[in-house]
Amino acid sequence: MTLAQFFGCGLLAFGPPLAMFSITIARDPIRTIMLVASAFFWLLALLLSSILYVAVTQLQDTLVFGLVFSVLFQELFRFLWFLLIQKAEGGLKKVSDGNMQIVENKHILAYVSGLGFGIISGAFSLVNVLADMTGPGTMGLKGDPGNFFVASAVTSLAFTLLHVFWGVLFFNALHRRAYLQLAYVILCHFIASGITLMNPMYGVTIPTVWVLTLLSGGLALVVAGGSHTTLAAALRPRPPPVLQVPSESASQDTRL
Repeated sequence: MTLAQFFGCGLLAFGPPLAMFSITIARDPIRTIMLVASAFFWLLALLLSSILYVAVTQLQDTLVFGLVFSVLFQELFRFLWFLLIQKAEGGLKKVSDGNMQIVENKHILAYVSGLGFGIISGAFSLVNVLADMTGPGTMGLKGDPGNFFVASAVTSLAFTLLHVFWGVLFFNALHRRAYLQLAYVILCHFIASGITLMNPMYGVTIPTVWVLTLLSGGLALVVAGGSHTTLAAALRPRPPPVLQVPSESASQDTRL
């Protein structure tokens, strides 16, 4: 049972992000490199948050302290990553090998960067939980919430998607100098992270996080030039391609 729960929660949390990576990024080496580099910047934010948390010993028992500075460092390094990309735009044009889409379409690079932030964030938030899922023991035997593992996986997936949407909104706000949009990203990040302090009240925290996810996803769709029509067209199933093979009689020479 524990092994089944491990694979179930693991695929629930990382299945959609891995599908997004394999479909939209894996075949392009430049996108893959940018995703890994953006994930490294998130790790730098985590490093600074950890250093500050260890240095200020008086506030180590206050989770709000660590949460606030963790969010601030993540958004700071998202901004630094944006500045680095702007400086390296000329180099990207040279190494893109004729594929200028990632340079000319700013939303693609924002999406790739957001997915890099989201995947590494989800991995660090869930890897220890996944390690405990394999046993021995079962959650809930001593009054603890038995849905802790599933709730953690669902929350991790929501934050992975949120980082994707925040990346698109954040980069668009900087390009267009839409400071209200920038403030929304930071405020939404604070709310989504802060609401998790109420766990294990999963009936409150999970719906709230997913409402923020859907709202941020809708805003990201709009700023990227999408609409309900384009979304419906993308989700509409496409008929399988029909392979036409000439008949054997048509391929043979006609002889009298």
